[in-house]
Amino acid sequence: MRAIYQIPIRAREMRQRQWLGIFGTSPSSVLVGARNMLRLHVSLLKELKQIADQYAPAFTSRGFQRFFRMIQEELDDAYFAVVEEHLKALEFRDGVLLRAELGRGNEGTNYILCKPYSNGPNWLQRVLGKGSPVYSFTIHPRDDHGARALGELRNKGIKGVAGALAQSADHIESFLQVLRQELGFYIAGLNLYERLTALGEPVVFPEPAPREERRLSFAGLYDVCLALTMGQRVVGNTVQADGKELVFITGANKGGKSTFLRSIGQAQLMMQCGMFVPAEFFAANICTGIFTHFKREEDASMQSGKFDEELRRMSAIVETIRPNALLLCNESFASTNEREGSEIARQIINALLEHRVKIFYVTHMYELARGFFEAGLANTLFLRADRRPDGSRTFQLLEGEPLSTSFGIDIYRRIFQTGSLARLPAEQGVGLSAKEARPAA
Repeated sequence: MRAIYQIPIRAREMRQRQWLGIFGTSPSSVLVGARNMLRLHVSLLKELKQIADQYAPAFTSRGFQRFFRMIQEELDDAYFAVVEEHLKALEFRDGVLLRAELGRGNEGTNYILCKPYSNGPNWLQRVLGKGSPVYSFTIHPRDDHGARALGELRNKGIKGVAGALAQSADHIESFLQVLRQELGFYIAGLNLYERLTALGEPVVFPEPAPREERRLSFAGLYDVCLALTMGQRVVGNTVQADGKELVFITGANKGGKSTFLRSIGQAQLMMQCGMFVPAEFFAANICTGIFTHFKREEDASMQSGKFDEELRRMSAIVETIRPNALLLCNESFASTNEREGSEIARQIINALLEHRVKIFYVTHMYELARGFFEAGLANTLFLRADRRPDGSRTFQLLEGEPLSTSFGIDIYRRIFQTGSLARLPAEQGVGLSAKEARPAA
């Protein structure tokens, strides 16, 4: 794959080094430039043909089998022989044969390039011949005006073939550049695969299911970006969510909820791109679209509040989303009070579920999660970020009912463990206002 990818890269580099003159005004310069470019392209196409002949039997992908079959059928020896013959003829070593008519004022018009005589006299016959069989004249070496006039006649004759040759060169170059763009995706996939395997992270080809089904089960699913950023293995999660349309994710702060949500979106996107996924096992139904509603920073222009901004983005999603899509929500509508945010989120979730949209929702709004939990819906799964008794996080998501606390006191104690407020009992520290707690910070 990397050998094929280098072919269009080299074509672009050679074009930059070669003065082609394709965009010049002189047909002669266009002809020379296009002819040189085609010679370079032909050499690269021959390399592509050799790669196809050597490695085509090893590919099982239907797409690559079709690609290599096209290369072998269209770039056969007969094709290269014809191209070489045309390029040799377009050098016009014996001059150009033109046909023209006399127009108004006996000026030449309708100049047409003719095919050279193929059975003309050989060099011995030309040397021993009695003379030219046609009327002719000779331009003096110092007759610049005469040479310029003959050059203009030649340009009129080769103008059409020069344009056609330039189009042929552009056509092959376009093919090579499209090849580079298409292969860039596979090269990136190879690079990512090698990087993840070097870190010891598992990768697997997923098992896609029809979009009408509700399937999602995986083992060892992790966040690709987190693994690449940290440069080491990260904690994966195992979940069985077949038949579920709504998944609530609650639990301790800094417990890996947002990271888990990102890993779901990444795996779904990679699967639908035909890639491997970052997991030991992954099976999911195809989605008609993947939408995200993550919280953002405050509007610097202060033209609207965070709650207004969240509502506008959700409105845009609702106008675009279709049945069997996937929606990932991270702390949506947490910018208002819990009662108001929970009620708005509940109505939006119910409306989307009626239109068969699969939803993953990370939230700290206990009223929202508890309401759905008490409803006991069969299509709903509740995951909770794990927290050990000592307050440490395992960064794993386990099935469990929503809790009324997100254990923010754990973060408080970790941050203020050296401050004066850290020595206060937990009951006193939790109740401090921002104004009272600021000196300790």
